[in-house]
Amino acid sequence: MKTHRLTNRPSGAASRGFTLIELLVVIAVIALLMGILLPTLAGARQAARAVVCSARLSQLGIGLSQYRDDFRDQLPQVRISIGTGTANIGALFGGKKGSLPAFGINQFGPERRPLNRYVVAGDVPPDSSSEPFELEPFRSPSDVGGNIPGIGPTNSMYNLLGSSYTLNDHALNGDQFPTLIPTEGGRMPPVLAPTKTWVLGSHTIFNHQENGDRGIRWYGRAGTAANLLFLDGHVAGPLNVPRGVVNTTVDYTFLPRPDWIP
Repeated sequence: MKTHRLTNRPSGAASRGFTLIELLVVIAVIALLMGILLPTLAGARQAARAVVCSARLSQLGIGLSQYRDDFRDQLPQVRISIGTGTANIGALFGGKKGSLPAFGINQFGPERRPLNRYVVAGDVPPDSSSEPFELEPFRSPSDVGGNIPGIGPTNSMYNLLGSSYTLNDHALNGDQFPTLIPTEGGRMPPVLAPTKTWVLGSHTIFNHQENGDRGIRWYGRAGTAANLLFLDGHVAGPLNVPRGVVNTTVDYTFLPRPDWIP
């Protein structure tokens, strides 16, 4: 009976695994690729969120146009009692009930915020409803809050105020410098340049209110930017928001006309 003797393989044919150095090189290459790709992916996500934010502003703009037609060029506003007097509050223009215990923001829910019935499909639930009610058109996916004077940090302007967006109701000089909502309420003043005068925008537009810095940076830039809906109905952004009290830039203006003094 013939037997077969096993012979050793030639040294050149022997299987060989990765050496430690080769594994470290592979890991280093993977880490390098991740370092290159992750910021790109993060930037793409931020850009996508900004696009959705602009689309929601466009949606609100359609409702706002219908509201202005019905109320003779008046912006949605709510007159409330404050102390012994009353005031028109633009922050209650639309959205859900917020958490801020001031200006009726944590009291006025979707039922009494006037723009809602022009945006929400179906019936707007009453303020007394115990069911949670979200209004996605008023929530920007870019909304990461900010640091609000007298309040502190918040991670969502939508939850704080009921909307990620704000009306152009006052200039950066302060709340006593009204723009498109008169102090006594009612119709907008005549506007010289509707294509440049913004009417609704992300809260980032007020980041430098009274020459401050509220840390409201939503669009992944080193500085501040804002998405804005203009009176002629177009949306633009993110647009640069310069530091300081700058009510008019090359891209937009808060003011009905350049010499505006209410």
